[in-house]
Amino acid sequence: MTDIRTEPVSDSSVWTGSTLRTDRSWEYGFDAAHVAALEDALAAVQKRGLTLPEITRAQFPLPSLATMLDDVSKGLRAGHGFALLHGFPVEDHSVQDLELMYWGLCSHIGTGITQNSEAGFIHYVTDGKLRPQQGRRGVGFPKESRLHVDLMDIVTLLCVRQANDDPPSWVASSTTIYNEVLRRQPDAMVRLYEGFEWDRMDEHGGGETPTSGYKVPLFSNADGAISCRYNRSWINNANIRRNSPMSDEDSALLDLIDDIAAETRLEFPFHAGDIQFCNNYTTLHGRAAHSAEPDEDQKRVLQRIWLNAPDFRDFADEAIIRHGIGAHGQIGWSAADIQTGLNQQPRARRADGAVALS
Repeated sequence: MTDIRTEPVSDSSVWTGSTLRTDRSWEYGFDAAHVAALEDALAAVQKRGLTLPEITRAQFPLPSLATMLDDVSKGLRAGHGFALLHGFPVEDHSVQDLELMYWGLCSHIGTGITQNSEAGFIHYVTDGKLRPQQGRRGVGFPKESRLHVDLMDIVTLLCVRQANDDPPSWVASSTTIYNEVLRRQPDAMVRLYEGFEWDRMDEHGGGETPTSGYKVPLFSNADGAISCRYNRSWINNANIRRNSPMSDEDSALLDLIDDIAAETRLEFPFHAGDIQFCNNYTTLHGRAAHSAEPDEDQKRVLQRIWLNAPDFRDFADEAIIRHGIGAHGQIGWSAADIQTGLNQQPRARRADGAVALS
């Protein structure tokens, strides 16, 4: 366990929904020149016949978006940890075109990483035909998605089509949650720094355990930088799989986390052509429930990309905090890893089961 930070966090990652409704520095828009640049870059990679994993930042130049994307990157690393972009050109493009264009845009923020047992780089968040194999994960279903983190450095979502009843999306600052736990129940920090096992939701590979086997700190401290790793569903499922029900004390503690997240979250509409980016160490994301839609052509459809970025953050233990929840089976590989067949080999692991970093 790392040293517990007993002073509140005071950097730009600390915010509430009310402050972000006043400070809109996290919000951006694509103008006509931006859209033209995206479509020109799309046409160029299509002319060259490049597949999605072959598209890099160099092969998808976006000079007119350089300032905006640099601001987004800086805001994710050292700002609010959240950005919302409006006006991505989803109309009159196939989902295949959108994959290439969205991937090309995201290549300017970080490196795309596989997300599911299909080793997919684009994960369709939907309950329709586009949904990939995703083990026991409940991604894309109409029920509420409680505030949580995803598995890589950055999660980004593109809204292709929203549900007809227009469910709002949510984000919350995990450093604000940290400060509130510190204020309300400081003794709880020992348990939160200890952490919890995570389930692998039936997406682990041969020779890998169905749960992490090690505890992942919910909060950790690296020279004052607080990182959060929280997804209550994955924690609960690990307890169920191990036939070890969560204690009343732990349940109450996670209830406190959920309550503070709900109290302090930002709620915002998320419409076709909107893109959100979240830093998965400082920001939780989720959304309200929506009604089920039987018509395939009317179902809610998002495209999701997971990104890692070099020198993104300091970690108390990079193998556990950064890679401890998202390096199993076909999850957690880059395009270069796939192209060289690294994903077909067993991952090297430390004695405690965490990935061995070279």
